[in-house]
Amino acid sequence: MPLIGTRGIAAVLVVSAFMTLPAGGQRQRLSMDPGWRFNLGDTPGAEQPRFDDSKWRRLDVPHDWSIEGTPRQDAPGGGRVGFFPTGVGWYRKSFRLPAGTERLNASLEFDGVYMNSDVWINGVHLGKRPFGYASLAYDITPHMVRGVNVVAVRVDNSRQPNSRWYTGSGIYRHVWLTIANPLHVAHWGTFITTPRADSAGADVLVRTKIENAHPATRSGVVRVAVVDGGGREVARADSSFSVTAGGSIELAQRMPVASPRLWSVERPALYTLRTEILDGTRSADVVNTSFGIRSIAYDADRGFLLNGRRVKMLGVNLHHDAGALGAAVPERVWERRLELLKAMGVNAIRTSHNPPAPEFLDLCDRMGFLVMDEAFDEWTFGKVPEGYNKYFAEWSERDVVDFVRRDRNHPSIVLWSAGNEIGEQTSPTGPQVLKRLMDVFHREDPTRPVTTGNDQIVAEPRPATVEFLSTLDIVGYNYVDRWHERREIFAEQDRQAHPNWKLIGTESGSIFESRDERYSLGEDPAVPRPNYTSGMLQAERMWKWVMVRDYFAGNFMWTGIDYLGEATWPYKGFASGPLDIVGHPKDAYYLYQSLWTKEPVLDLLPHWNWPGREGQVIPVIAYTNCNHVELFLNGRSLGEKHLEFPAQGTSGGWNSYALPVVRPTTNDLHLTWDVPYQPGVLRAVGRNRDGRVTCQAETRTAGPPAAIRLSVDRNAITTTPGDVAHVTFDIVDSAGVIVPTANHRVSFAVTGGHVLAIDNANLQDLEPYSKQNRQAFNGRGLAYLRPAQPGPLIVTASAQGLRGASLTITIGQGPPYAVIPAAR
Repeated sequence: MPLIGTRGIAAVLVVSAFMTLPAGGQRQRLSMDPGWRFNLGDTPGAEQPRFDDSKWRRLDVPHDWSIEGTPRQDAPGGGRVGFFPTGVGWYRKSFRLPAGTERLNASLEFDGVYMNSDVWINGVHLGKRPFGYASLAYDITPHMVRGVNVVAVRVDNSRQPNSRWYTGSGIYRHVWLTIANPLHVAHWGTFITTPRADSAGADVLVRTKIENAHPATRSGVVRVAVVDGGGREVARADSSFSVTAGGSIELAQRMPVASPRLWSVERPALYTLRTEILDGTRSADVVNTSFGIRSIAYDADRGFLLNGRRVKMLGVNLHHDAGALGAAVPERVWERRLELLKAMGVNAIRTSHNPPAPEFLDLCDRMGFLVMDEAFDEWTFGKVPEGYNKYFAEWSERDVVDFVRRDRNHPSIVLWSAGNEIGEQTSPTGPQVLKRLMDVFHREDPTRPVTTGNDQIVAEPRPATVEFLSTLDIVGYNYVDRWHERREIFAEQDRQAHPNWKLIGTESGSIFESRDERYSLGEDPAVPRPNYTSGMLQAERMWKWVMVRDYFAGNFMWTGIDYLGEATWPYKGFASGPLDIVGHPKDAYYLYQSLWTKEPVLDLLPHWNWPGREGQVIPVIAYTNCNHVELFLNGRSLGEKHLEFPAQGTSGGWNSYALPVVRPTTNDLHLTWDVPYQPGVLRAVGRNRDGRVTCQAETRTAGPPAAIRLSVDRNAITTTPGDVAHVTFDIVDSAGVIVPTANHRVSFAVTGGHVLAIDNANLQDLEPYSKQNRQAFNGRGLAYLRPAQPGPLIVTASAQGLRGASLTITIGQGPPYAVIPAAR
């Protein structure tokens, strides 16, 4: 059955005690998300089945209790977690197994619980897991009872600070109940690789781990089949096996696939591996696994190769929160964010600095993103008082094993990262710690290399640092741009001293700004200081430096989207993204779009509302990939500026990566005019080399605020829990021009659904996100809406002194998926 997906599923198939599984007891993966009870605070005895939780709050997971609170300056986690509350919380759910499952195997699976989770079933303690980003599974078969079963989860996020960014608190990712035959494929027991892959043919190598929970030896056949995107079987293999009672066995099978569709950034073709376990002639278990056929390689001279073609990674770092929604992010929210990044030209993502949600990687597979999948921010050296270093010695191998086994079938993942800015980088014991981790990565997945994000690498590093970096498969550089004019010397010295090193930029600075305003970082990284050029120039020159060096596999800019945490009061987050925290593009978005995409791009900044500054000179900047841009103010030409480009077909440099456009050879990648301010219309016209107009842009002086304007990302959605509507509200004048200085408080009323949260991208706005109203920031804001049932969803927005607005969204019905409801 389909899982909760980003395209939306409306009808919910409820698995009751009267339903039975298919013949043979084939696998069912059932959502445990609905129907939990929650209590914030420690509650002794809540693990006992007879505990009275009737007064606890009812909710569905994923759930993040931190984001429901109000930021406070005295919060235990401080600015690292955005001043949000943390603490201890309990979850309980009572449920019944479907009929006919008593003799089958059952496992309870959590995609993520932050953090220090303890889990009980019917009063039996199943285990503890400190790492809040680990996905975990417990075999609950021996502990199930007829009738009502009770699962209890204690979450302890009270020891603060334990992170350098916002984490969220609670069962913030999906929960599943998997029921399978005693003879079954093990949890994360399928491993698919493509050791040979080109357009002519490929070999698909499958390793399958089989477990036998029967009291006697079982013999049978493992049948694997490759199915293409159209549902056609293109390869098959059968292998016999025999596995003892209570034992397990792993089999390897190889299948040739003729003329495969290769997975790539531009065409992310996916296949399905269907694994069937035959117990004699009877089907015992079936598992479907999505994968892609592709080859990857890293070369010390040519950088990163995908399917034999050089591809420069145009990357961003992403944290796991989504602003007003915290860490419990609906799938559609990530899908929209990735769509916006894709339109900006991004082709690669680093999951800074922890394993992401499984559905995030599913989206990267389907949408064509390269992923650097990162495990840790700490090893044995701590960065915060209650960080992962306290658990590293006991848990790191287990956490890496589970991390790799969960994610290794995703074709989007092309590089593992074992850590970020690890203190061991300069320690004499660091290389030994790194090697131990790398051995685990290589054992669990020998097909992908391993890196770390390494900061403060100097031109003549200490011997321990050289040994550490030399141990890596790929040497990752954080903030090579911090050395400014020395960066070329810095990289070339490393390259000459270590010609076999394969290099990639794991993190570099971006343009720090709030929407429609220019900022660069001052001494305090959370207090922005107005500056039109310094951050912009640094970001531009960094990317030009990366792009003209073939040996540099790519770079990941910090960050793709603003995020919560790493803040100084009264800020609750960090404004480092070209997308603000609600996903609206800032001006920096268009800089990267002009560098990374083939479509004509022209963006003007700043806005043109500066009352009281008439006659004063205001620098006007254009981000563009046009050859020539002419600027006009109220119809009067202010002159034409030029970007110089190499001739078409030039080898090397910008053209050497099969990039969609020819890149400029000028020092700066923007155009600037000094314009005495006069209200009216600022208009830019962009032309290509032969003088043809390819794009235009304008910004107008807005009049007084007059009305609210609503727009939605999609006119039709479904009632799946992962589907939401993004409704943008703009404050406009009588002509429909956004008023960039407006800050009216906008209230929402919804029928056919409810407001999940409202945000305005103002990182100094400390009001709770759950309120049904919010001030506009720079004239804008965003409401996240969740539908209730099929039919119309009507949203109305109002504000004092403004004409209100409403819109209607159609709620449709999708295919069913199976859930385990709460027992009555």
